Amino acid sequence: MGVHLLQSSYFSNRIMKYTTGVSILSVLIVFSCSNISNKGTEKYILSNINIVDPIEGLAQNRSIIIEQGKVSDIVGKINPRDYKTYTIHDLSGKYIIPGLLDAHVHYAFNDLIRPSMNNLFLTHGITSVRDTGGPMEIVAKVKQHSIANPKSTPNVFIAGPLIDGSPNVYNNSSPQYPLLSIENKDNETIAENSLNLIAEGVDFLKAYEMLTEDQFLTLTAIARKNNLKVTGHIPLDMDLFSAVQAGLNGMEHLRNFEMSVAKNAKSLLEQRKRSLKNTAGLSGGVLRSSIHKQQRGPSLFNEDENSFLQAAELLAKNQVWQTPTLVLYRNFATKAFKDSSFGQVLNKLPKNVRNEWTKQIQLIDTIRSMDYSNWMLNTVNKLSKYDIPFMAGTDTPIGFLIPGRSLHRELELFVMAGFSNLEALQSATVNPAAFFGVQDRLGRVKNGYRADLVILDENPLVNIKNTQKIFAVIKDGKFY
Repeated sequence: MGVHLLQSSYFSNRIMKYTTGVSILSVLIVFSCSNISNKGTEKYILSNINIVDPIEGLAQNRSIIIEQGKVSDIVGKINPRDYKTYTIHDLSGKYIIPGLLDAHVHYAFNDLIRPSMNNLFLTHGITSVRDTGGPMEIVAKVKQHSIANPKSTPNVFIAGPLIDGSPNVYNNSSPQYPLLSIENKDNETIAENSLNLIAEGVDFLKAYEMLTEDQFLTLTAIARKNNLKVTGHIPLDMDLFSAVQAGLNGMEHLRNFEMSVAKNAKSLLEQRKRSLKNTAGLSGGVLRSSIHKQQRGPSLFNEDENSFLQAAELLAKNQVWQTPTLVLYRNFATKAFKDSSFGQVLNKLPKNVRNEWTKQIQLIDTIRSMDYSNWMLNTVNKLSKYDIPFMAGTDTPIGFLIPGRSLHRELELFVMAGFSNLEALQSATVNPAAFFGVQDRLGRVKNGYRADLVILDENPLVNIKNTQKIFAVIKDGKFY
């Protein structure tokens, strides 16, 4: 299994019995291959449970009928004599939400933790993930494994490798820059690589920062023709306005937003274009970092209110998805990985991962300041006032973010940024389902929907941290 699920902080020291009399602790030890009982795994009822649906809100004391991996009906109080062929789980006082989706993960970033990621996701109630960049030989296998094992693996949506320009950033030049991208030197290569990825069955395309404007236009035209969305970072050769008008459907980390709405945005763009000529022959990672160092920090304190307003209105008009990954930046700003509580959780990871991360953390001397994290929270707060769609994502396992656990922290940060608890839940359920056009079958607790569900001890509408108080996870109808 790669990880002892028994040791999860959400389950330790809790002896919880289901109606079958099987302890969830014993179930979690063999999470990937055992269910709560052999009886009723395809046909059962969750009775007397409180539903928290991300659209309809709270419905108390309902009974959910699960059959063949789906919610077949939701009724009130049931008479057990009418359901003699069903296993009935009395869940009085519990709450149920849709399975959560982490909209920004990287299976290919760290070879050591990858074998444990699926179990970590499911243990924490993440039943779907969106992989935002990695070689097809890795991420396609992850997706195929998910399709072949829907009851023990999160649903996986993939972009394939980052579609980058030249020189590309994630080029396997160091552990900091593993091979996550494809280098494209001209429009013809962009077209060929994009069409190959589409033929291999990617669910969306991920654009990266070293693309030229012409290359980006080629990419978005191909995506539109094939009915796929393009998300990613605003290319450094462009600004937010030109990228959105060219067809950018989603933005990750608000990357390069701040430079686009700065008072001197025009001169910054001209400066970037000069730097991108790369007369010094720098590697992609070094070149990008040098541009970021010159422009991103100063732009945080040089915002033009009118430009911000225009950007927000454009994002709303074009329904450009935002996945800010607030937890990634907060994690560094607060040095969360040097806190004793993080060390306790770190000890739950496989030994080889624990050793690697411990060594890397000890080498970190300077952490980016709180300024950028606070700017992101403030910017998300301001953008949330517009009709702009948001998704919750984390960038795990980058930045010592533990798969699964980090998404719950992201929801807390969404609330800190001004979202209601229900809106935060939407960002990890119905919103990402809508991004992929599967909102008619994923992301809600509703008749006909896939039974990817999380049962909680307490109400997340009262406190968003209650998403962490997990009593059970249901994946494709399988009750863990």
